Amino acid sequence: MVYANTETDATRDAVTSKLAALHFYQLALPAPKARGASFDKDAAARGLVLFNGTAKCATCHIPPLFTEPGNNLHPPSEIGVDSFQADRSPTHMYRTAPLAGLWTHQKGGFYHDGRFATLRDVLEHYDAFFKLGLSEREKTELTEYLKSL
Repeated sequence: MVYANTETDATRDAVTSKLAALHFYQLALPAPKARGASFDKDAAARGLVLFNGTAKCATCHIPPLFTEPGNNLHPPSEIGVDSFQADRSPTHMYRTAPLAGLWTHQKGGFYHDGRFATLRDVLEHYDAFFKLGLSEREKTELTEYLKSL
């Protein structure tokens, strides 16, 4: 009979070396496309310009995956929220969530813990926190663009 060396087996890390491949696989899965009738195309086109410019969304949500390559973690202080959810993670940080297919997450709230009920609430938070000065029209256009991803 062969017995496992429990001390060696219990301390051996069989996961970390596979995380990069798993992350690549997750990001390679194509997001479902938004239906054309589910957003205003003209407003979304204007929202794209805002996303890449004034609203600074593309700083972290980099197209075409709409997340950050590599280390996509941010301390709560960088994004203007408390650390409640982040503290449940070993990193104590939040990851930049991919936005592609965001339209599929219309129920249950947005953000890591659902704290924002709507996309507009998320935009209001970032507009205030980063002092972007977005107009009501710009927020609407940006929302339409996000729904189009």
